[in-house]
Amino acid sequence: MPVYSMTGYASVQHSTPAAPGSTESRSSPAQRLGLEIRSVNSRFLDLSFRLPDELRAFEPALRELITQHIKRGKVEVRAVADSAEGSVTEPQAAALQRLLSLQDKVQTWLPGARDLSVADVLRLAAQERSAGAVTEEVLMPLAKQAVQALLSAREREGARLASMLQDHIKQLRVLAKMAAPLVPQLVEQQRNRFLDRWKEAMALTDGATLPEAAQDRALTEATAFAIRIDVAEELTRTASHLDEISRLVSKGGDMGKRLDFLIQELHREANTMGSKSAALELTKISVDMKVLIEQMREQVQNIE
Repeated sequence: MPVYSMTGYASVQHSTPAAPGSTESRSSPAQRLGLEIRSVNSRFLDLSFRLPDELRAFEPALRELITQHIKRGKVEVRAVADSAEGSVTEPQAAALQRLLSLQDKVQTWLPGARDLSVADVLRLAAQERSAGAVTEEVLMPLAKQAVQALLSAREREGARLASMLQDHIKQLRVLAKMAAPLVPQLVEQQRNRFLDRWKEAMALTDGATLPEAAQDRALTEATAFAIRIDVAEELTRTASHLDEISRLVSKGGDMGKRLDFLIQELHREANTMGSKSAALELTKISVDMKVLIEQMREQVQNIE
């Protein structure tokens, strides 16, 4: 299954041409219906609609269609229904009579109200005619086309995010591989440092000590030091989390919330490694890992 991003955009249009050369073309102009769908990241599915009054009745059907295909994201649906550019609307006599009657009623209650202008009449007549022009047979196929276009856009963005995640996983594996041999080296360095200091301290005294005692003390100190700086468990858990993230990304589907949890666990392991660090090299590796993990977090927050 593909990886879907929660970020995408789609725009589709449908035009209904008027009958050419007919008298009805003046009273029934070409109609244009446009749909736009935008989506950004969100913890849950958050739908909002910006529809003209004549399309409000179709909101439940549009909502059902979108929820069938999209599981997460803040999705905004915007629709526009109007007369195509350049088309001429000639109001019918019945429409003009209704507008005149409404004007008289308004001016009866509001004597100061101005008369309707020609532009007002043409605009209101066009709105009245377009109110019933859009049918479910026209809108829903167009909505399905818009949703498919949005899914395609989200899939393309998801593929890019998946590629970036896999690349970051490879970099984290390299850093973990670099950190693994540092612990034994640090333990040996600490053991030798303790022996050197022990010899320096014995040189300042008149007495002597048994070599076995110095060796035992050095071994004890080195063991305690190794326990304090041991990051083997953190590296093992990091490798396990990276394997799971890679598996989920390769599998695809709905995985954003699970990835977000795994990223939190990765960040925890990197923080623990940094707190246990006893050398500049290990500190630098921990910082580099946290930078990569933070970049992964930003990418994962856009995955459905």
